[in-house]
Amino acid sequence: MRSAELTPTVLAELRRPRRYPALSVLMPTHRSEPENTQDPVRLRNLVAEAKSRLHADEAVSRADRLDLLEQLDRAVADVDLVHAEDGLVIFVAPGEHQVWSIPRAVPARVVFSDTFLTRNLVSTRAAGAPYWVFTVSAERATLFSGSGSKLTEHTGHGFPLEYVPDLPDVERKERIGDVPSTFRDEQTRHFVREADTALAALLEVEPRPLYVLGEAAALAVLDEVGTAAKSAAAQVPRGGLARASAAVVREAVRGAVEEQGRREVARAKERLDQAQGAKTRAAGIDEVWRSVSEGRGALLVVEEDYFEAVRVTDDHLVPAAAGEPDVREDMVDEIVERALDTGAQVTFVPTGELADLGRIAAVLRY
Repeated sequence: MRSAELTPTVLAELRRPRRYPALSVLMPTHRSEPENTQDPVRLRNLVAEAKSRLHADEAVSRADRLDLLEQLDRAVADVDLVHAEDGLVIFVAPGEHQVWSIPRAVPARVVFSDTFLTRNLVSTRAAGAPYWVFTVSAERATLFSGSGSKLTEHTGHGFPLEYVPDLPDVERKERIGDVPSTFRDEQTRHFVREADTALAALLEVEPRPLYVLGEAAALAVLDEVGTAAKSAAAQVPRGGLARASAAVVREAVRGAVEEQGRREVARAKERLDQAQGAKTRAAGIDEVWRSVSEGRGALLVVEEDYFEAVRVTDDHLVPAAAGEPDVREDMVDEIVERALDTGAQVTFVPTGELADLGRIAAVLRY
């Protein structure tokens, strides 16, 4: 069962057209009891539905049917519900099968098409886009690599940086009032400057959104003597993290990361509003489908759980029931795939954010 990195190359390979039917089985999974006790039952029911549809589908040859049934059984054998995350995605096509465990909930679905249903993996990658967390104090600068809710310390590119200052004769200097505060001490400021230089060098070769954490005085000096932190998505005034674990740092930065996600949703909606004024916005599945099919999409914005079964009639999309002849079971997924293939940015937003736009909209290039 895969939980590997969903790189653009991996997603492009998954989007590749397959010989019909490319079978996608999606199921929400649970990490703990009592909810996870029903996951094996849900999986058996979905697999039974998939097999029933395979047997009934006259468009599937006997040889392909036998191959798909075998691939589906092999895929189910690869499923590890004991270590499940929040969603299970099974892909089966003639000669191949894949099983993905993802940290995002998915709806229970069985879909037959000529491509795999990749939209949930695309949204998983978007939600898990990597970022950096930089913690700074007077004696240590540490870097963490984040993706979604996961955070691990990054050891490389000079990190972590340690500094042991030359201690002044505090007793003598107290008598003459000459003990500098920590962050007015020139040696400490030099250390902070070095940390900023190392951070800037890393961002040059591996740019990501950056979150900076430290006590207020440390953040002030970092802004004063450095440059890298000025472009941070957020600065969080929080001390006591010099030697904190990844779990503690993750909790300290969680609010800032979530707020950044809300800002990204707001920016996407603002771009849609601006495009409306410039008459370069498409809204609703039919209009978006035609525009994206022509390669005109620059930004596609989709509600997380939106899917639509349709039939193409006279160059328009007509709602239809899944499983009927000539029905495209998830046109939203096809639109997402086409948008990515033509270089568009794809942003997923929570349910209800695009209610007045038909749940899907696009900013057009022209």
